[in-house]
Amino acid sequence: MPRTKATLIGLTAILMWSFLALFTVGSAPVPPLLLNTFCFAISGGIGLVWLLSTGQLSRLRRIPLWVYGFGTLGLFGFHIFYFTALRLAPAAEAGLIAYLWPLLIVLFSGLLPGEHLRQGHIIGAGIAALGAALIIGGGGTNFQPAALPGYGAALACALFWSGYSVLSRRLGNIPTAAVTVFCLMTAALSFPLHLAFETPALPETLWGWASVALLGPDRWGLRFLSGISA
Repeated sequence: MPRTKATLIGLTAILMWSFLALFTVGSAPVPPLLLNTFCFAISGGIGLVWLLSTGQLSRLRRIPLWVYGFGTLGLFGFHIFYFTALRLAPAAEAGLIAYLWPLLIVLFSGLLPGEHLRQGHIIGAGIAALGAALIIGGGGTNFQPAALPGYGAALACALFWSGYSVLSRRLGNIPTAAVTVFCLMTAALSFPLHLAFETPALPETLWGWASVALLGPDRWGLRFLSGISA
């Protein structure tokens, strides 16, 4: 892939990640599992149209079922923890904790066969973790004990996504077409869980509906651009 194209794809992925918190907060009061359902029903529908229009639907038959299970678990787990975190804790602090996942990917990658953690990795991770703790704690003056469940969900989100991303390297070369199935299965898993455990709530403003509608294309576009471990 040409360097310029790869750089543009990377920049687009960064923009998509940056809008995730904005749209999640804007979609309130939709509960996490229902938001998961809406988000991935939309993204899966977009993916299905893309597969049909490009003639790639047949590629799905060659992908092992366990890969579909792994991908679905990754999307479901990350987003349910993320959406929950931003419902229970301040968005800035919860987002900061959740976005420790790139740092954790570096650390977890050192546990893979043939890889090694260097002293610089550990020192850098320690500095980053300390900085995040200082920002979240507000120097000990602005810490909100009531937000602890949200902070815990954000940390679970970071651990989940970093572990998923590192383990996905073991899958080999999986076609992007598989992401459509991941999305549809995530929606199918989220909806019955929503009915069982949540009280339905829909957006109360036009911006709320727009946030829900934009989360779907944002999530599928990110997966398409960044691949299975994005």
